[in-house]
Amino acid sequence: MMDGRMNLVFVDADTIGADIDLSGFSELGNVTVYGYTPESEMPTRIREADVIIVNKTEVNARTVGEAPRLKLVCVSATGTNNLDMDFLKSRGIAWRNVAGYSTENVAQHTFALMFALLEKLSYYDDYVKSGKYTEGNSFTHFSNVFHELQGLTWGIIGLGSIGRRVADIAKTFGCRVIYCSTSGRPPQEGYEQTDLDTLLRTSDIVSVHAPLNEHTLDLMDAGAFHKMKNSAIFINVGRGPIVVEEDLADALERGEIAAAGLDVLRTEPMTADNPLRRFQDSSRLLITPHIAWASVEARTRLMEIIFGQVKEFFVI
Repeated sequence: MMDGRMNLVFVDADTIGADIDLSGFSELGNVTVYGYTPESEMPTRIREADVIIVNKTEVNARTVGEAPRLKLVCVSATGTNNLDMDFLKSRGIAWRNVAGYSTENVAQHTFALMFALLEKLSYYDDYVKSGKYTEGNSFTHFSNVFHELQGLTWGIIGLGSIGRRVADIAKTFGCRVIYCSTSGRPPQEGYEQTDLDTLLRTSDIVSVHAPLNEHTLDLMDAGAFHKMKNSAIFINVGRGPIVVEEDLADALERGEIAAAGLDVLRTEPMTADNPLRRFQDSSRLLITPHIAWASVEARTRLMEIIFGQVKEFFVI
């Protein structure tokens, strides 16, 4: 801090994307950007930092304990599982996370997964591209039957801002929407609350929008999938460890549920031994690499919010 300005360090900027312009942060101080930082290099890279911006990087005594100037940790995400709150409190280091920046995008991705699975789009795309359509005698082909969304029951696990947005959109398509609260919160006005067992047994579509906590860890296990309709579609855009992936793979293989769409996994990036890798039918299983939050608009909004958080904290 030779010039008297504060030092800001982006620890894992690759998670923000090279297409997002970070140059505006130089208005706040000296900016250093690292695409990815191994834990072993954290102490050296942030030693002179006043502010660090992280996504998934662990923040604890081991990684930031040798940074005497550190005053603020900004998490470029909603979840704060990577922060050692006790350590930060003991050092008087403030933290900020960002909520609400990706609500529209996550809701949009929920429906993208759902429609692709509901209408068997992978199957029909393969049918055309394989040449089978050119060999047929009919103008149409619909042997892999699908159904209208209108009239189906959509069950939502976790009715936060994203869950409510999904619920409202589903209602416009003519769905009956029900939800359950894993934490036991009282009913929300305008939404039909039920218990988890009823939701699983009666829903045609089940989508997860809940945080990871003691109520949701391993919530969707063999017992849960067994309760679902064999015609049901399951979608998880919440947190990976909410689902027992071996049990989901088994449920798909046994036909206990019709299909699943996932944007989150227990370990990310996906491990080579993930049991879901053995299920290759894209008409029944779609997995995207944690992108539901990541539209250009959402990532831009995220950085604008963090810029404002730093500016407000230091009253710049």
